[in-house]
Amino acid sequence: MLVKKILSSFVVAGLLATVSVVNVQGEMLNKPSPKVKMMIDKFNLQVVDFNYVKKVIAKGTKKSAKAVLVDARPNAKFIKGTIPSAINIPDTDYANYIGQLKDTAKNKEIIVFCGGWECGKSPKVANMLKKDGFTNVKLYQAGEPEWGKKTYSEIDIAVARAAFKNNSAVLIDARPYPKFLQETIPGAIAIPDTQVEELKGRFPVHQMEKVIVFCGGFECAKSHNVAKKMISMGYKNVSVFAGGVPQWKKEGLPTTKASGTIKTEKPKKATMSKNGLKLGSDEGSVDGDWLLKFIKEGNVPSFIQIVDVTAPEEYKAGHIKGAINIEAEKLKADELYAKLPKDKTIVFNCTAGGRSIDAWMKLKNANYDMGEIYYFDANISCKGNDCKIEVNEPLE
Repeated sequence: MLVKKILSSFVVAGLLATVSVVNVQGEMLNKPSPKVKMMIDKFNLQVVDFNYVKKVIAKGTKKSAKAVLVDARPNAKFIKGTIPSAINIPDTDYANYIGQLKDTAKNKEIIVFCGGWECGKSPKVANMLKKDGFTNVKLYQAGEPEWGKKTYSEIDIAVARAAFKNNSAVLIDARPYPKFLQETIPGAIAIPDTQVEELKGRFPVHQMEKVIVFCGGFECAKSHNVAKKMISMGYKNVSVFAGGVPQWKKEGLPTTKASGTIKTEKPKKATMSKNGLKLGSDEGSVDGDWLLKFIKEGNVPSFIQIVDVTAPEEYKAGHIKGAINIEAEKLKADELYAKLPKDKTIVFNCTAGGRSIDAWMKLKNANYDMGEIYYFDANISCKGNDCKIEVNEPLE
């Protein structure tokens, strides 16, 4: 009898040991390990959940995010896939990476994460940030593993380049179709974020297919919009290459523009609008270099009204001096047109050119008179009225 009790005890102990191993090493763990819990308590850190982080990152770009996301994992892990808008500050190389926050207010909300519930890197970095004077530091301790299972991740150009080289992913360009025709990554398909419903039949049949979505650079939210839609449709392996076409070109990687076009003789067209705006070679565009010269000199012609079509929070963070804000994405064509000054030549602008083209096309497709309505195709990043502007090359 005693032997049976002893054997029974061993069996129970073995089962408990097995359960313990699964909780620590498997995917069922949903709370910090004792070691990590001790660090969280010691450093007095607040832990937030997936829904909190999802809400905070807003449209997925750094500019739209309401908090700074910090990935505390090694850079090699970070570039393979991270939470959209995150920056990388590894716990083992803190001093060399902390400079990214030199212009960040000390009371700005910062959310640190790493490799899950057992990962101690995030509380370590969070504590370092607090020691450096940051007063609103939180943890998303479930981290990248939970995020990657529930939604899409953001990848580095190294991953996008490898996928392109190995033909191992479906590449989707989320920019307006005219931008796709102008120049894109070879092999990509065009699914503009404003046409997802009508073009969703182009998505892969198999929902486990690896998909990489891109658009007009780090401040462009169109790729994030398409990725979110695909996740909502059940796709499981979706990433955003946030650097998009601009970063791809800066790395000297091939684009469709190098393939050339068939030359045909075209009729001569006007070079100036009736009011005196210099026209760009692409339909509906202003000559970007012409307008940029005036912006830099601070004397945009009085007949021109620049209309920033980004969200109010983006406009408040920075915009071209003299621009007014009308968030075009949320308006129907008639609503947008009604808000435009009627005695001016209108020039739409955004952060990467995509949303300004969308606004222009919305009015054109609704058959409004476009004689004095144009768009500025440029990458624009502003702090206050201090703007860095790079004019995009025209299609022609």
